[in-house]
Order: sequence, then structure tokens, then C-alpha cells
Amino acid sequence: MSAFKDVVQFEISGVQYALDIQIAREIVEMIPITPVPRAPDHIAGIINLRGEITNILNLNQLMGLSASATAENGKIIVLVSEAANGSNIGLIVDDVRSVLQVPEEDIDMMDGSVSKEAYVKGIIKSGRDNSGNKALIIWIDISKILSDILTDKNN
Repeated sequence: MSAFKDVVQFEISGVQYALDIQIAREIVEMIPITPVPRAPDHIAGIINLRGEITNILNLNQLMGLSASATAENGKIIVLVSEAANGSNIGLIVDDVRSVLQVPEEDIDMMDGSVSKEAYVKGIIKSGRDNSGNKALIIWIDISKILSDILTDKNN
């Protein structure tokens, strides 16, 4: 009997990514974001989400990816506050594809040396791409990204 991992699959600049479903509180349609003066590039701004001020982060900036053109299907993945030391955080993504239940045998976990630098927990082999091979989804370590941001801010 194999175990499964539940992830949210999303897209940035045409590449498929996933994050742990436990840290995703909700997915909302893109709404206008209020810029914050003098904020670092990875902070897109803030939104008022049902009365809660939520910090919106550019996930592509945090991961060192090129800025993607504003996607017409853009979404914000709002994280549970426990994932960000009690802060309300949302991540901009181009599109949310699905919620997947992935068998552990379809996940290649990254070794420590790569995951420490690249924020990658593992590679998920899912479905089929156009050439009949299993499509690859990069499973990112959001907790590590947020921990690095919060550590940098406090130094």
C-alpha cells in the first residue's frame, strides 16, 4: 500500500510547480494589488481579503525566475498563517491547474545539497506530456522560502 502526497499544482512562466496542500488556505482570483512603497521586488503589495490585510509575494522573484507576463488566469494562493509565522501571505501564480494526490513512488526527492539552494523538495512525475513521457512538476519548499525571507528581514 503506497502513501500519497496531496499538492496544489500551479504554473509560472509555462513551468508546472506544486506546493503542499496543507499550507494552502485558499485560491482566489487575481484582484488589484496595492503597491507598498520601497518594498523589495519580491513583495508585489497588499490586498484586503475579506477585511484581512494580506501581503502578496511574487513567487517567481523569490525563486529567481524571470518575471512572467501578467497572466489572464492569474491567481493568488493564500497560505495558512502558520506557514508564515502568523502573517497573512498570498503568492501570485499564473494559473492553478489542480489538486493532485501523488503516489510517493512518482516523487523523486531532492538530496539536501540541491534542495538547500534551489527550494525544491522533489520532482513529481505526473500524467503524460506531449511526447508520451511523464510530465515533470517541480515540488517547491514554500516553508523554506518563507523562512529565508523572514530570516533576511530580521538581520
